[in-house]
Amino acid sequence: MLARTPTLILEEKRRQRTLAYRRFSKDFILITLGVVAASIGLKGFLLPNDFLDGGAMGLSLLTEIITQVDLSVLIVLINLPFLIIGSRQISRQFAMKSAGAILALAVLVHFIELPVVTDDKLLISVFGGFFLGAGIGFSIRGGAVIDGTEVLAIYVSRRASLSVGDFIAIFNVILFTGAIFLINVETAMYSMLTYFAASKTVDFIINGIEEYIGVTIISERGEMIRGTIIDRLGRGVTVYKSEGGYGKGGVVNENRKVLFCVVTRLEVTKLLHEVNKVDADAFVFQHSIMDTKGGMIKKRPLH
Repeated sequence: MLARTPTLILEEKRRQRTLAYRRFSKDFILITLGVVAASIGLKGFLLPNDFLDGGAMGLSLLTEIITQVDLSVLIVLINLPFLIIGSRQISRQFAMKSAGAILALAVLVHFIELPVVTDDKLLISVFGGFFLGAGIGFSIRGGAVIDGTEVLAIYVSRRASLSVGDFIAIFNVILFTGAIFLINVETAMYSMLTYFAASKTVDFIINGIEEYIGVTIISERGEMIRGTIIDRLGRGVTVYKSEGGYGKGGVVNENRKVLFCVVTRLEVTKLLHEVNKVDADAFVFQHSIMDTKGGMIKKRPLH
């Protein structure tokens, strides 16, 4: 192994500082976009019409409607316990970035005034949820949260049998049920629509436009299929060695190859077609992948 000279050490430190600066800049831009988008959703759509969302933001809105306490104060107070939990369960850096995002959101909500865009309740629900979901999604992409419900859900899931999704669902059921009794049924129903619009927007922003599918292929003609995927689809393939199992022909003792590749949702049909041409009896199964980084998945196919 070559010894690291002072020049190489200095260059490595510069590279690390450059990467840290780029990461910080990207996170700052994303969190800023998130705070601005959430402010538009709140001030331009939800607040003037007493509509709710799910999670901690929905709880803040419901409390504001009932108590008339300023929403900017409630956003900070209700999310404060979640920030403390996040500091212990995730990291202090995460908690500090989230605290900055929540404080910035509270300041914008308190000081900015936006014209009411529409008085159509359906449009208010959909677009209010869209902007609020965009704000939450961009903030998460920047490594922070402006709604601490998921932090609490992670905390509870580690100490109980509930999953993160189960806890969030129960939390929102209780929230919207309370809205039925404390406000009215119609507002609660429109608020559910707001929540669905927000959650779908969050998924879209976090997972991206393209949906990635992991495909596992087990076949006696694994090497031919591997070549086909590389040559015809322009995708990379990972090859695993597997031990024998039990198939149509009885016990199989020789080793076989298991292929794994990641493609976009739009490429799955073409991949299955190419596999079928090589081995119609190949065992193929798929599963969704949240996102990818590196490799060949982001590159254009060769053909």
